Amino acid sequence: MYRYLIIEDDVLNARYIAEGLREQGAQVTVCGEGVQGIALAVGEQWDVIILDRMLANGFDGLQILQTLRSLGKQTPVLVLSALSATDERVKGLKAGCDDYLTKPFAFSELSARLEALMRRARIPAPERDLRVADLRVNLMARSAERSGQPLALQPREFRLLSFLVQHAHQIVTRTMLLESVWDYRFDPQTNVIDVHISRLRGKVDKGFQPSLIHTVRGVGYSLTDQPQSLPLGV
Repeated sequence: MYRYLIIEDDVLNARYIAEGLREQGAQVTVCGEGVQGIALAVGEQWDVIILDRMLANGFDGLQILQTLRSLGKQTPVLVLSALSATDERVKGLKAGCDDYLTKPFAFSELSARLEALMRRARIPAPERDLRVADLRVNLMARSAERSGQPLALQPREFRLLSFLVQHAHQIVTRTMLLESVWDYRFDPQTNVIDVHISRLRGKVDKGFQPSLIHTVRGVGYSLTDQPQSLPLGV
Protein backbone atom coordinates (compact mmCIF):
# COMPACT_ATOMS: atom_id res chain seq x y z
CA MET A 1 0.00 0.00 0.00
CA TYR A 2 1.39 3.36 -1.05
CA ARG A 3 1.59 6.18 1.48
CA TYR A 4 0.98 9.71 0.26
CA LEU A 5 1.25 13.00 2.11
CA ILE A 6 -0.83 15.81 0.62
CA ILE A 7 0.15 19.29 1.79
CA GLU A 8 -2.61 21.49 0.39
CA ASP A 9 -4.64 24.26 2.05
CA ASP A 10 -7.45 24.14 -0.53
CA VAL A 11 -9.83 21.78 1.27
CA LEU A 12 -11.82 20.83 -1.83
CA ASN A 13 -8.74 20.17 -3.94
CA ALA A 14 -7.10 18.14 -1.17
CA ARG A 15 -10.27 16.07 -0.74
CA TYR A 16 -10.52 15.50 -4.51
CA ILE A 17 -6.97 14.16 -4.66
CA ALA A 18 -7.21 12.15 -1.44
CA GLU A 19 -10.44 10.43 -2.43
CA GLY A 20 -9.04 9.48 -5.83
CA LEU A 21 -5.90 7.99 -4.29
CA ARG A 22 -7.84 6.13 -1.60
CA GLU A 23 -10.03 4.59 -4.30
CA GLN A 24 -6.79 3.18 -5.70
CA GLY A 25 -6.05 1.57 -2.32
CA ALA A 26 -3.50 4.11 -1.08
CA GLN A 27 -3.06 5.41 2.46
CA VAL A 28 -3.37 9.21 2.41
CA THR A 29 -2.64 11.90 5.00
CA VAL A 30 -3.78 15.46 4.33
CA CYS A 31 -2.21 18.54 5.89
CA GLY A 32 -3.26 22.11 5.16
CA GLU A 33 -0.63 24.03 7.10
CA GLY A 34 3.02 24.74 6.39
CA VAL A 35 4.72 24.15 9.74
CA GLN A 36 2.84 20.91 10.35
CA GLY A 37 3.61 19.94 6.76
CA ILE A 38 7.34 20.24 7.41
CA ALA A 39 7.02 18.07 10.55
CA LEU A 40 5.08 15.37 8.70
CA ALA A 41 7.30 15.46 5.60
CA VAL A 42 10.49 15.11 7.64
CA GLY A 43 9.25 12.91 10.47
CA GLU A 44 7.57 10.07 8.57
CA GLN A 45 8.20 7.85 5.56
CA TRP A 46 6.16 8.54 2.42
CA ASP A 47 6.17 7.08 -1.06
CA VAL A 48 5.38 10.49 -2.57
CA ILE A 49 4.63 13.95 -1.15
CA ILE A 50 2.10 16.05 -3.09
CA LEU A 51 2.94 19.64 -2.22
CA ASP A 52 0.96 22.75 -3.02
CA ARG A 53 3.19 25.66 -3.97
CA MET A 54 1.25 28.47 -2.29
CA LEU A 55 -0.07 27.67 1.18
CA ALA A 56 -2.03 29.78 3.67
CA ASN A 57 -0.52 32.90 5.27
CA GLY A 58 1.90 33.39 2.37
CA PHE A 59 3.80 30.18 3.14
CA ASP A 60 5.69 28.98 0.05
CA GLY A 61 5.62 25.20 -0.28
CA LEU A 62 9.17 25.34 -1.64
CA GLN A 63 10.29 26.10 1.94
CA ILE A 64 9.08 22.63 2.90
CA LEU A 65 10.83 21.14 -0.10
CA GLN A 66 14.11 22.89 0.62
CA THR A 67 13.99 21.82 4.28
CA LEU A 68 13.37 18.23 3.21
CA ARG A 69 16.30 18.22 0.79
CA SER A 70 18.66 20.01 3.19
CA LEU A 71 18.11 17.15 5.65
CA GLY A 72 19.05 14.60 3.01
CA LYS A 73 15.49 13.31 2.53
CA GLN A 74 15.04 12.01 -1.02
CA THR A 75 11.28 11.36 -0.89
CA PRO A 76 9.79 12.05 -4.36
CA VAL A 77 7.89 15.35 -4.35
CA LEU A 78 5.25 16.45 -6.84
CA VAL A 79 4.57 20.19 -6.65
CA LEU A 80 1.10 21.50 -7.49
CA SER A 81 0.83 25.13 -8.45
CA ALA A 82 -1.30 27.70 -10.20
CA LEU A 83 1.99 29.39 -11.15
CA SER A 84 2.53 28.07 -14.66
CA ALA A 85 5.26 30.38 -15.95
CA THR A 86 8.43 28.64 -17.09
CA ASP A 87 10.61 30.42 -14.54
CA GLU A 88 8.29 29.25 -11.73
CA ARG A 89 8.54 25.62 -12.89
CA VAL A 90 12.31 25.99 -13.11
CA LYS A 91 12.38 27.43 -9.59
CA GLY A 92 10.50 24.40 -8.31
CA LEU A 93 12.77 21.93 -10.05
CA LYS A 94 15.88 23.72 -8.79
CA ALA A 95 14.49 23.61 -5.25
CA GLY A 96 14.44 19.83 -5.52
CA CYS A 97 10.99 18.77 -6.70
CA ASP A 98 10.74 15.70 -8.91
CA ASP A 99 7.75 16.88 -10.94
CA TYR A 100 5.69 20.06 -11.29
CA LEU A 101 1.99 19.96 -12.23
CA THR A 102 0.05 23.15 -12.85
CA LYS A 103 -3.55 23.72 -11.81
CA PRO A 104 -6.16 22.95 -12.97
CA PHE A 105 -5.32 19.33 -13.74
CA ALA A 106 -7.06 16.05 -14.42
CA PHE A 107 -6.79 13.36 -11.76
CA SER A 108 -5.77 10.86 -14.45
CA GLU A 109 -2.69 12.96 -15.23
CA LEU A 110 -1.84 13.35 -11.55
CA SER A 111 -2.16 9.58 -11.09
CA ALA A 112 0.06 8.86 -14.10
CA ARG A 113 2.73 11.25 -12.86
CA LEU A 114 2.68 9.64 -9.40
CA GLU A 115 3.12 6.21 -10.96
CA ALA A 116 6.09 7.50 -12.95
CA LEU A 117 7.68 8.98 -9.82
CA MET A 118 7.33 5.69 -7.95
CA ARG A 119 8.83 3.74 -10.85
CA ARG A 120 11.86 6.02 -10.80
CA ALA A 121 12.11 5.74 -7.01
CA ARG A 122 12.36 1.96 -7.32
CA ILE A 123 15.40 2.25 -9.61
CA PRO A 124 18.57 1.95 -7.47
CA ALA A 125 20.44 5.24 -7.19
CA PRO A 126 23.78 5.29 -9.00
CA GLU A 127 26.83 4.75 -6.86
CA ARG A 128 28.37 7.96 -5.58
CA ASP A 129 31.77 6.52 -4.72
CA LEU A 130 33.40 4.79 -7.69
CA ARG A 131 36.71 2.92 -7.73
CA VAL A 132 38.97 1.49 -10.39
CA ALA A 133 42.20 -0.03 -9.04
CA ASP A 134 43.54 2.64 -6.66
CA LEU A 135 41.55 5.46 -8.29
CA ARG A 136 38.58 6.74 -6.26
CA VAL A 137 36.03 9.22 -7.58
CA ASN A 138 33.28 10.62 -5.35
CA LEU A 139 30.49 11.99 -7.53
CA MET A 140 28.69 13.72 -4.66
CA ALA A 141 31.73 15.51 -3.26
CA ARG A 142 33.15 16.04 -6.77
CA SER A 143 36.54 14.84 -5.60
CA ALA A 144 39.05 12.30 -6.88
CA GLU A 145 42.17 10.67 -5.50
CA ARG A 146 44.68 8.05 -6.50
CA SER A 147 46.53 5.92 -3.96
CA GLY A 148 45.05 8.24 -1.35
CA GLN A 149 46.52 11.36 -2.99
CA PRO A 150 43.98 14.05 -3.96
CA LEU A 151 43.85 14.94 -7.66
CA ALA A 152 43.52 18.64 -8.45
CA LEU A 153 41.03 18.60 -11.31
CA GLN A 154 39.39 21.45 -13.16
CA PRO A 155 35.57 21.18 -13.49
CA ARG A 156 35.73 19.88 -17.08
CA GLU A 157 38.46 17.42 -16.17
CA PHE A 158 36.35 16.09 -13.30
CA ARG A 159 33.35 15.75 -15.59
CA LEU A 160 35.47 13.86 -18.11
CA LEU A 161 36.96 11.57 -15.47
CA SER A 162 33.50 10.95 -13.97
CA PHE A 163 32.15 9.87 -17.33
CA LEU A 164 35.11 7.57 -17.95
CA VAL A 165 34.93 5.96 -14.52
CA GLN A 166 31.18 5.45 -14.80
CA HIS A 167 31.91 3.52 -17.99
CA ALA A 168 35.01 1.81 -16.63
CA HIS A 169 36.33 -1.16 -18.66
CA GLN A 170 34.18 -0.04 -21.62
CA ILE A 171 35.12 1.81 -24.77
CA VAL A 172 33.69 5.32 -24.94
CA THR A 173 33.64 6.99 -28.31
CA ARG A 174 34.52 10.57 -29.12
CA THR A 175 30.86 11.23 -29.94
CA MET A 176 29.81 9.98 -26.49
CA LEU A 177 32.32 12.31 -24.87
CA LEU A 178 31.31 15.31 -26.96
CA GLU A 179 27.63 14.81 -26.11
CA SER A 180 28.00 13.89 -22.42
CA VAL A 181 30.96 16.00 -21.30
CA TRP A 182 30.80 19.00 -23.64
CA ASP A 183 27.06 18.97 -24.44
CA TYR A 184 27.87 19.14 -28.15
CA ARG A 185 25.50 17.57 -30.68
CA PHE A 186 28.03 18.05 -33.47
CA ASP A 187 31.73 17.50 -34.01
CA PRO A 188 33.51 20.86 -33.58
CA GLN A 189 36.43 19.50 -35.61
CA THR A 190 38.92 20.46 -32.92
CA ASN A 191 41.33 18.51 -30.71
CA VAL A 192 39.48 19.54 -27.53
CA ILE A 193 39.05 15.91 -26.41
CA ASP A 194 42.70 15.02 -27.03
CA VAL A 195 43.88 18.07 -25.09
CA HIS A 196 41.72 17.26 -22.07
CA ILE A 197 42.57 13.56 -22.15
CA SER A 198 46.27 14.47 -22.20
CA ARG A 199 45.84 16.79 -19.20
CA LEU A 200 43.81 14.18 -17.37
CA ARG A 201 46.43 11.51 -17.98
CA GLY A 202 49.04 13.84 -16.51
CA LYS A 203 47.05 13.98 -13.27
CA VAL A 204 45.58 10.47 -13.08
CA ASP A 205 48.40 8.31 -14.48
CA LYS A 206 51.66 10.23 -14.13
CA GLY A 207 53.63 8.75 -11.24
CA PHE A 208 51.17 5.91 -10.69
CA GLN A 209 50.95 2.30 -11.81
CA PRO A 210 49.23 0.90 -13.72
CA SER A 211 48.15 3.44 -16.33
CA LEU A 212 44.36 3.64 -16.38
CA ILE A 213 43.44 5.89 -19.32
CA HIS A 214 43.93 4.17 -22.67
CA THR A 215 43.39 5.25 -26.27
CA VAL A 216 41.49 2.82 -28.47
CA ARG A 217 42.79 3.82 -31.88
CA GLY A 218 40.19 5.06 -34.29
CA VAL A 219 37.38 4.66 -31.76
CA GLY A 220 37.85 6.54 -28.49
CA TYR A 221 39.12 5.84 -25.00
CA SER A 222 38.76 3.51 -22.05
CA LEU A 223 39.49 3.83 -18.35
CA THR A 224 40.54 0.40 -17.16
CA ASP A 225 43.24 -1.49 -15.28
CA GLN A 226 42.65 -4.40 -17.66
CA PRO A 227 43.73 -3.03 -21.08
CA GLN A 228 44.19 -6.55 -22.40
CA SER A 229 40.41 -6.88 -22.37
CA LEU A 230 39.96 -4.11 -24.96
CA PRO A 231 38.98 -5.77 -28.24
CA LEU A 232 40.67 -3.23 -30.49
CA GLY A 233 43.95 -2.83 -28.62
CA VAL A 234 45.37 0.31 -27.04
